[in-house]
Amino acid sequence: MALARRVPKLGLVLGSGSARGWAHIGVLQVLEEEGLRPDVVCGASIGALVGAAYAAGELPRFAEWVQSLGMREVFGFMDFNLAGGMLKGEKLIDFWRRHFADFDIKASPLPFAAVATDLHSGAEVWLRDGSIADAVRASIALPGLFTPVQREDGRMLVDGGIVNPVPTSLARAMGADIVIAVDLNADILQRHMQPLAVEDHTTELQAAAPESGAEPVPATGWKTRLRQWLPSHEVEHKPKPPSVLDVVMTSVAIMQMRITRSRMAGDPPELVISPSLAHLGLLDFHRSAEAIEEGRRAAQAALPRLRRFMAGA
Repeated sequence: MALARRVPKLGLVLGSGSARGWAHIGVLQVLEEEGLRPDVVCGASIGALVGAAYAAGELPRFAEWVQSLGMREVFGFMDFNLAGGMLKGEKLIDFWRRHFADFDIKASPLPFAAVATDLHSGAEVWLRDGSIADAVRASIALPGLFTPVQREDGRMLVDGGIVNPVPTSLARAMGADIVIAVDLNADILQRHMQPLAVEDHTTELQAAAPESGAEPVPATGWKTRLRQWLPSHEVEHKPKPPSVLDVVMTSVAIMQMRITRSRMAGDPPELVISPSLAHLGLLDFHRSAEAIEEGRRAAQAALPRLRRFMAGA
Protein backbone atom coordinates (compact mmCIF):
# COMPACT_ATOMS: atom_id res chain seq x y z
CA MET A 1 0.00 0.00 0.00
CA ALA A 2 1.47 3.32 -1.10
CA LEU A 3 1.83 6.03 1.50
CA ALA A 4 -0.11 9.22 0.86
CA ARG A 5 2.16 12.17 0.18
CA ARG A 6 2.15 14.68 3.02
CA VAL A 7 2.46 18.39 2.36
CA PRO A 8 5.62 19.52 4.19
CA LYS A 9 5.46 22.33 6.71
CA LEU A 10 7.50 25.43 6.00
CA GLY A 11 9.19 27.07 8.98
CA LEU A 12 10.71 30.55 9.06
CA VAL A 13 13.42 31.36 11.61
CA LEU A 14 14.33 35.01 12.22
CA GLY A 15 17.69 35.50 13.89
CA SER A 16 19.03 37.99 16.41
CA GLY A 17 21.02 41.09 15.50
CA SER A 18 19.57 44.22 17.13
CA ALA A 19 18.94 47.02 14.59
CA ARG A 20 20.02 44.77 11.73
CA GLY A 21 16.78 42.91 12.42
CA TRP A 22 14.82 45.36 10.29
CA ALA A 23 16.24 43.32 7.38
CA HIS A 24 13.73 40.62 8.38
CA ILE A 25 10.97 42.92 7.12
CA GLY A 26 12.50 42.96 3.63
CA VAL A 27 12.83 39.16 3.64
CA LEU A 28 9.18 38.75 4.66
CA GLN A 29 8.04 41.21 2.01
CA VAL A 30 9.77 39.21 -0.73
CA LEU A 31 8.34 35.91 0.52
CA GLU A 32 4.85 37.44 0.54
CA GLU A 33 5.31 38.74 -3.01
CA GLU A 34 6.41 35.25 -4.04
CA GLY A 35 3.23 33.80 -2.52
CA LEU A 36 5.18 31.87 0.13
CA ARG A 37 3.69 31.94 3.61
CA PRO A 38 5.37 29.85 6.30
CA ASP A 39 3.35 27.47 8.44
CA VAL A 40 5.30 28.40 11.58
CA VAL A 41 7.53 31.34 12.51
CA CYS A 42 9.93 31.73 15.41
CA GLY A 43 12.67 34.13 16.37
CA ALA A 44 15.31 35.26 18.80
CA SER A 45 15.69 38.83 20.04
CA ILE A 46 14.85 41.32 17.25
CA GLY A 47 13.74 38.31 15.19
CA ALA A 48 11.09 37.61 17.83
CA LEU A 49 9.86 41.21 17.61
CA VAL A 50 9.50 41.19 13.82
CA GLY A 51 8.18 37.61 13.87
CA ALA A 52 5.47 38.56 16.36
CA ALA A 53 4.31 41.41 14.13
CA TYR A 54 4.21 39.04 11.16
CA ALA A 55 2.38 36.30 13.05
CA ALA A 56 -0.22 38.84 14.18
CA GLY A 57 -0.85 39.96 10.60
CA GLU A 58 0.57 43.40 11.37
CA LEU A 59 3.64 43.40 9.11
CA PRO A 60 2.61 46.25 6.72
CA ARG A 61 1.69 48.58 9.57
CA PHE A 62 4.72 47.52 11.58
CA ALA A 63 7.02 48.18 8.60
CA GLU A 64 5.49 51.63 8.15
CA TRP A 65 6.17 52.46 11.80
CA VAL A 66 9.74 51.14 11.64
CA GLN A 67 10.50 53.31 8.62
CA SER A 68 9.20 56.37 10.44
CA LEU A 69 11.81 56.03 13.18
CA GLY A 70 14.42 58.75 13.32
CA MET A 71 17.09 59.35 15.94
CA ARG A 72 14.66 61.39 18.05
CA GLU A 73 12.01 58.66 18.02
CA VAL A 74 14.53 55.95 18.87
CA PHE A 75 15.86 58.02 21.75
CA GLY A 76 12.29 58.54 22.97
CA PHE A 77 11.95 54.79 23.65
CA MET A 78 14.99 54.82 25.94
CA ASP A 79 13.83 54.58 29.54
CA PHE A 80 17.17 54.75 31.30
CA ASN A 81 17.75 52.57 34.31
CA LEU A 82 20.45 52.20 36.98
CA ALA A 83 20.13 48.50 37.78
CA GLY A 84 20.14 45.36 35.62
CA GLY A 85 20.62 47.14 32.31
CA MET A 86 20.86 50.57 30.70
CA LEU A 87 17.19 50.48 29.62
CA LYS A 88 14.07 49.09 31.26
CA GLY A 89 12.44 48.36 27.89
CA GLU A 90 8.97 49.14 29.20
CA LYS A 91 8.37 52.10 26.87
CA LEU A 92 8.86 49.91 23.81
CA ILE A 93 6.60 47.10 25.02
CA ASP A 94 3.92 49.53 26.25
CA PHE A 95 3.95 51.10 22.79
CA TRP A 96 3.55 47.62 21.27
CA ARG A 97 0.57 46.85 23.48
CA ARG A 98 -1.13 50.14 22.58
CA HIS A 99 -0.53 50.06 18.82
CA PHE A 100 -0.14 46.40 17.87
CA ALA A 101 -1.84 43.17 18.83
CA ASP A 102 -1.12 41.55 22.18
CA PHE A 103 -2.69 38.13 22.70
CA ASP A 104 -1.90 34.67 24.00
CA ILE A 105 0.66 33.01 21.75
CA LYS A 106 -1.50 29.89 21.53
CA ALA A 107 -4.19 32.01 19.85
CA SER A 108 -1.79 33.42 17.25
CA PRO A 109 -3.18 33.41 13.67
CA LEU A 110 0.18 31.93 12.62
CA PRO A 111 1.98 29.53 15.01
CA PHE A 112 4.70 31.54 16.74
CA ALA A 113 7.40 31.06 19.37
CA ALA A 114 10.33 33.01 20.77
CA VAL A 115 13.60 32.06 22.44
CA ALA A 116 14.94 33.46 25.71
CA THR A 117 17.76 32.51 28.07
CA ASP A 118 17.44 31.62 31.75
CA LEU A 119 19.94 33.95 33.42
CA HIS A 120 20.53 31.65 36.40
CA SER A 121 20.88 28.25 34.73
CA GLY A 122 21.91 29.31 31.22
CA ALA A 123 19.13 27.10 29.82
CA GLU A 124 17.42 27.84 26.53
CA VAL A 125 13.76 28.74 27.13
CA TRP A 126 11.10 28.35 24.44
CA LEU A 127 8.22 30.79 24.88
CA ARG A 128 5.17 29.17 23.28
CA ASP A 129 2.32 30.42 25.45
CA GLY A 130 1.31 33.52 27.42
CA SER A 131 1.37 37.13 26.24
CA ILE A 132 3.14 37.60 22.92
CA ALA A 133 4.31 41.04 24.08
CA ASP A 134 5.83 39.54 27.24
CA ALA A 135 7.57 36.86 25.16
CA VAL A 136 9.08 39.51 22.89
CA ARG A 137 10.20 41.61 25.86
CA ALA A 138 12.05 38.62 27.34
CA SER A 139 13.62 37.62 24.02
CA ILE A 140 15.04 41.11 23.33
CA ALA A 141 16.54 41.60 26.82
CA LEU A 142 20.14 41.93 25.66
CA PRO A 143 22.37 41.80 28.76
CA GLY A 144 23.78 45.20 29.67
CA LEU A 145 21.30 47.02 27.44
CA PHE A 146 17.85 45.88 28.66
CA THR A 147 16.95 44.76 32.14
CA PRO A 148 16.13 41.04 32.54
CA VAL A 149 12.51 39.91 32.74
CA GLN A 150 11.26 38.31 35.95
CA ARG A 151 8.73 35.56 35.21
CA GLU A 152 5.95 34.43 37.54
CA ASP A 153 7.65 31.05 37.88
CA GLY A 154 10.74 32.77 39.31
CA ARG A 155 12.86 32.55 36.19
CA MET A 156 14.95 35.57 35.20
CA LEU A 157 15.07 35.76 31.39
CA VAL A 158 17.40 37.56 29.01
CA ASP A 159 18.00 37.70 25.26
CA GLY A 160 17.45 34.42 23.40
CA GLY A 161 20.35 35.17 21.08
CA ILE A 162 22.74 34.34 23.91
CA VAL A 163 22.05 30.60 23.53
CA ASN A 164 20.36 30.19 20.15
CA PRO A 165 20.69 33.20 17.82
CA VAL A 166 19.01 31.46 14.86
CA PRO A 167 16.67 28.91 16.51
CA THR A 168 16.32 26.27 13.82
CA SER A 169 15.78 23.64 16.51
CA LEU A 170 12.67 25.48 17.74
CA ALA A 171 11.17 25.52 14.25
CA ARG A 172 11.76 21.77 13.99
CA ALA A 173 10.03 21.27 17.35
CA MET A 174 7.07 23.24 16.00
CA GLY A 175 6.74 20.71 13.17
CA ALA A 176 8.65 22.40 10.35
CA ASP A 177 9.98 20.07 7.66
CA ILE A 178 11.63 22.75 5.52
CA VAL A 179 13.32 25.55 7.43
CA ILE A 180 14.31 28.94 6.06
CA ALA A 181 16.70 30.69 8.44
CA VAL A 182 17.63 34.37 8.29
CA ASP A 183 21.10 34.93 9.76
CA LEU A 184 21.89 38.60 10.42
CA ASN A 185 25.42 38.09 11.75
CA ALA A 186 27.05 36.07 8.98
CA ASP A 187 29.33 38.95 7.96
CA ILE A 188 29.67 40.62 11.36
CA LEU A 189 33.45 40.30 11.46
CA GLN A 190 33.85 42.33 8.27
CA ARG A 191 32.85 45.47 10.17
CA HIS A 192 35.45 44.90 12.87
CA MET A 193 38.34 43.74 10.67
CA GLN A 194 38.66 47.12 8.95
CA PRO A 195 41.65 49.31 9.89
CA LEU A 196 40.90 51.61 12.79
CA ALA A 197 40.28 55.22 11.80
CA VAL A 198 42.98 57.62 12.96
CA GLU A 199 42.26 61.28 13.58
CA ASP A 200 43.87 63.59 11.03
CA HIS A 201 45.64 66.41 12.85
CA THR A 202 47.54 67.66 9.79
CA THR A 203 45.88 71.05 9.74
CA GLU A 204 46.34 71.55 13.47
CA LEU A 205 49.99 70.49 13.34
CA GLN A 206 50.71 72.86 10.47
CA ALA A 207 49.17 75.64 12.51
CA ALA A 208 51.17 74.68 15.59
CA ALA A 209 54.52 74.26 13.78
CA PRO A 210 54.69 76.44 10.63
CA GLU A 211 57.53 76.11 8.16
CA SER A 212 60.67 78.08 8.86
CA GLY A 213 60.30 81.70 7.82
CA ALA A 214 56.55 81.49 7.46
CA GLU A 215 54.13 83.49 9.49
CA PRO A 216 52.55 81.45 12.29
CA VAL A 217 48.97 80.44 11.62
CA PRO A 218 46.62 81.31 14.47
CA ALA A 219 45.36 78.19 16.23
CA THR A 220 42.82 77.72 18.97
CA GLY A 221 41.97 74.89 21.33
CA TRP A 222 43.94 73.36 24.18
CA LYS A 223 45.08 70.39 22.10
CA THR A 224 46.61 72.66 19.49
CA ARG A 225 48.29 74.87 22.07
CA LEU A 226 49.77 71.79 23.75
CA ARG A 227 51.21 70.56 20.47
CA GLN A 228 52.99 73.90 20.00
CA TRP A 229 55.24 72.93 22.90
CA LEU A 230 55.90 69.37 21.71
CA PRO A 231 58.60 68.33 19.21
CA SER A 232 56.98 67.00 16.04
CA HIS A 233 58.26 63.44 16.64
CA GLU A 234 56.41 63.30 19.96
CA VAL A 235 53.02 63.87 18.35
CA GLU A 236 51.37 60.47 17.95
CA HIS A 237 48.41 59.43 15.84
CA LYS A 238 46.33 57.36 18.22
CA PRO A 239 43.03 55.71 17.28
CA LYS A 240 40.05 56.75 19.35
CA PRO A 241 39.19 53.89 21.74
CA PRO A 242 35.68 52.40 21.44
CA SER A 243 33.05 53.14 24.06
CA VAL A 244 32.08 50.59 26.69
CA LEU A 245 28.77 50.03 24.90
CA ASP A 246 30.57 49.44 21.58
CA VAL A 247 32.80 46.85 23.21
CA VAL A 248 29.87 45.05 24.85
CA MET A 249 27.68 45.06 21.75
CA THR A 250 30.50 43.97 19.44
CA SER A 251 31.50 41.18 21.81
CA VAL A 252 27.91 39.91 21.99
CA ALA A 253 27.60 40.02 18.19
CA ILE A 254 30.81 38.01 17.70
CA MET A 255 29.69 35.50 20.32
CA GLN A 256 26.33 35.09 18.60
CA MET A 257 27.98 34.62 15.23
CA ARG A 258 30.17 31.84 16.62
CA ILE A 259 27.26 30.14 18.39
CA THR A 260 25.15 30.34 15.22
CA ARG A 261 27.81 28.55 13.20
CA SER A 262 28.03 25.82 15.82
CA ARG A 263 24.27 25.35 16.18
CA MET A 264 23.67 25.33 12.43
CA ALA A 265 26.35 22.70 11.94
CA GLY A 266 24.40 20.38 14.24
CA ASP A 267 20.94 21.20 12.87
CA PRO A 268 21.30 22.89 9.48
CA PRO A 269 18.29 24.62 7.93
CA GLU A 270 17.39 23.81 4.34
CA LEU A 271 18.02 27.40 3.28
CA VAL A 272 19.93 30.26 4.90
CA ILE A 273 19.32 33.87 3.89
CA SER A 274 22.25 36.05 4.97
CA PRO A 275 21.82 39.79 4.34
CA SER A 276 25.07 41.77 4.15
CA LEU A 277 24.68 44.10 7.12
CA ALA A 278 28.23 44.72 8.32
CA HIS A 279 27.87 48.42 7.48
CA LEU A 280 25.09 48.80 10.06
CA GLY A 281 25.73 49.22 13.76
CA LEU A 282 23.77 47.20 16.28
CA LEU A 283 22.00 50.34 17.52
CA ASP A 284 21.29 51.92 14.12
CA PHE A 285 17.53 51.51 14.51
CA HIS A 286 16.98 54.73 12.55
CA ARG A 287 18.55 53.21 9.40
CA SER A 288 15.65 50.86 8.67
CA ALA A 289 15.44 51.67 4.96
CA GLU A 290 18.96 50.34 4.37
CA ALA A 291 18.34 47.19 6.40
CA ILE A 292 14.99 46.45 4.75
CA GLU A 293 16.46 46.92 1.28
CA GLU A 294 19.34 44.57 2.05
CA GLY A 295 16.88 42.02 3.40
CA ARG A 296 14.94 42.21 0.14
CA ARG A 297 18.11 41.82 -1.92
CA ALA A 298 19.25 38.75 0.03
CA ALA A 299 15.80 37.14 -0.15
CA GLN A 300 15.51 37.72 -3.90
CA ALA A 301 18.95 36.15 -4.39
CA ALA A 302 17.78 33.08 -2.48
CA LEU A 303 14.51 32.66 -4.40
CA PRO A 304 15.79 30.29 -7.14
CA ARG A 305 17.03 27.80 -4.54
CA LEU A 306 13.87 28.17 -2.48
CA ARG A 307 11.70 27.50 -5.53
CA ARG A 308 13.61 24.28 -6.18
CA PHE A 309 13.03 23.18 -2.59
CA MET A 310 9.31 23.91 -2.77
CA ALA A 311 8.96 22.25 -6.19
CA GLY A 312 10.51 19.06 -4.89
CA ALA A 313 8.53 19.08 -1.64
